[in-house]
Parts: sequence; structure tokens; C-alpha cells
Amino acid sequence: MKIKPFAVEEWMNAYETGAKYNIAETCVDSVSADELFALCGEDGDAFWREFSARRLTYGNIEGAPAFKEGVCGLYRTICPEEVVTTHGAAGANHHVFYSLVEPGDRVISIMPTYQQLYSIPEGYGAEVIRLPLLKENGYLPDLDTLRRLAVPGTKLICVNNPNNPTGALMNREMLEQIVEIAREAGAWVLCDEVYRHLVQEDVWCDSIVDLYDKGISVSSMSKVFSLAGLRLGWIATHDKLLIQSLLSHRDYNHISCGMFDEALAAVALHHADALLSRNRGIVRGNLSLLDAWVRSEPRISYVKPQAGTTALVYYDYDLPSYDFCARMYHETGAFVTPGDCFEQPKSMRIGYASDTQELRDGLNAISAFLRTLEQEGK
Repeated sequence: MKIKPFAVEEWMNAYETGAKYNIAETCVDSVSADELFALCGEDGDAFWREFSARRLTYGNIEGAPAFKEGVCGLYRTICPEEVVTTHGAAGANHHVFYSLVEPGDRVISIMPTYQQLYSIPEGYGAEVIRLPLLKENGYLPDLDTLRRLAVPGTKLICVNNPNNPTGALMNREMLEQIVEIAREAGAWVLCDEVYRHLVQEDVWCDSIVDLYDKGISVSSMSKVFSLAGLRLGWIATHDKLLIQSLLSHRDYNHISCGMFDEALAAVALHHADALLSRNRGIVRGNLSLLDAWVRSEPRISYVKPQAGTTALVYYDYDLPSYDFCARMYHETGAFVTPGDCFEQPKSMRIGYASDTQELRDGLNAISAFLRTLEQEGK
């Protein structure tokens, strides 16, 4: 299998550990196990005593019941038998393509989005058609264009809601129209929902699986629940034949998730409201800070995100985004992601879910870099 280099992950791998101000991070400010127990009001000592006595077998091959029940609480119509556990959402996305896509299949993917959604099906030999999300449309898909592209026989439509990197959010009405288009074409809809529930207003963020019998939801414990270190995700779908295929393919490359990961995730999901309250507070406060900064910089612009943890921020300076971001990193320690990782030139993805002081310091460092560029006449 030949596949394009994963641009955003290669960038993160190269620079993340040495960053002074990491505002490229996309997870909400991570918590330790001790912080998790405190937030949830759980007895951490009792958890450790009980877990330390367990034999470290493969555990529940198809997923710990308490974890899967917790996942179901994030949806309106999903039951535990309709959840397939994976190694993070990255593993979930890959597993869907591995189980569903064959050479020659017609796959439609939005763009920009997480590169998995188009590069992996391309690697499996699918005909991938990209649906551009435009700044002037608020980075929401043009449904007339999607309708033209989704000809009968289309295998899969890939979307990302809330969107990475732009923070655009498709509402229920738009999702229902996508479902209608997919149903007419006989297509599946894969929705990467790793930022779901991180909304700027108190509204329910609908999942594709609660709207469509051929909908596939992918998510994880990383972004929304601040537990990326667990490397734990899932696929949710109502289709029994797809579940069987996912589990069959899973035997070849997965076997099971970690007992510890699932046990700790079950605690978090049992108290999902507490974690969501904390993390929504962080992203809402930090987005206000980012928005004020954007408005203060005359050569910076963006479409304000509606949800998630990331913003695609454009700059009006004569530098390609890789050069812009690399030079800024080395001169100031401010770490962001080049827009060209998403094929969006002269822009950068900023993650605004970090510690608030780190975000403030990082934005100040970017401003200092911009003043340097202006002195150079860029």
C-alpha cells in the first residue's frame, strides 16, 4: 500500500516536544489520573487497589462493558453491541476504510479535514473526490455540489463535524440533508466526530448515527475528554453486517484494547458531564481570548469557530506557511501548524484548548514575530 506522508502528524512529530508555547495541540488541556478522580469525585485509591489485583490478560476482547455503556451515553440511539473499540480515533478511521473500502470505490471527502479521510482510501485504490470547504461559506459543504458528486453507487461520503482545522459545525438540518443525498446514492456516511460536544453554545451536537442507518461515527477519549494518553477510541454504527465486518477485520490487526485504558475511560464517561463542563469552560474562555487577538491584528483573519478546539487563521505576509511557522518556532518558541498541512496556503492552525496562560503567551509570541516581519517589509 502506497500512501502520502501524513503532513500534520509529521509536523507535530518533528517540533512538538521542543515547543515553548504549544498552541498547535488539539486536545483540551490534558488531565492526570489524579485530576480525573478529583473531577469525577471518585476514590482513586480504591480504583488502583482493585486494578492492581487484576491479572493482565487481554480482558474483554470486544471492549469492557462499562466503557461501551459510557460511549452509548454520548448518543441517543446506540447500544453497546453497536460499538467497536479501537486504538484511538486514528485507529477507528483507518479500521473503517480497511473494512469497507475496495479498489475502484467512489469516495467523497470534504477538504480541508484530517488527512486520514482522503489519503487512506486513496491508498486502498479508491477514486477519491474532494469536496472543498470554502471560507466564504463558513467552511460548510455546498450541498448542491455534494449532490452532483454523489452519483448512484458512491460507496462512502467522509465528513468531519466539528471540522478540523476550521471549527465549522454542521447543524442537524445540514446533516439531515447530507443523509438524504447519501441515501439516494446508496452511500455510507463516515463522520469523524472527535470534537463533538465541544460547542460554544449550549446546544446538542447531533451524531450521524442518530440520523442515518448507514451512518458511521468515529470518536475517542483524546480531544473532548483530555485523555489522549489512553489511546482509546471507537466506531459506532447501527448496521449489523458492518459491525460483523469490523469485528472480523479487527481480529487481524487489533485483538483488544488495553484493560487499564478501558477501566479509566469508563470512570471518565460515567462522569462525562463533569469533564464536559470543565472542558467547555476552557474552550469557550480561550476562544474569546483568541478572537480578541485576531481582531487586534490587522493582517490576521479567520472565520470564528463554532465548536471544537482549532481555528484556521490566515495571515497577510509574503511567506509560505511552512517557512512562516518554522521560523516563528525557532525565533519565539510559538508552535502552530502550517496551513499547507491541510492544503490551505498562507494560514496556520491554532489550537486554543491549552492552558489559558500558555495560549496567551503563545499569541503574544506570534504578535512579536509579526512585528519582526513588518520591520523586514514582508
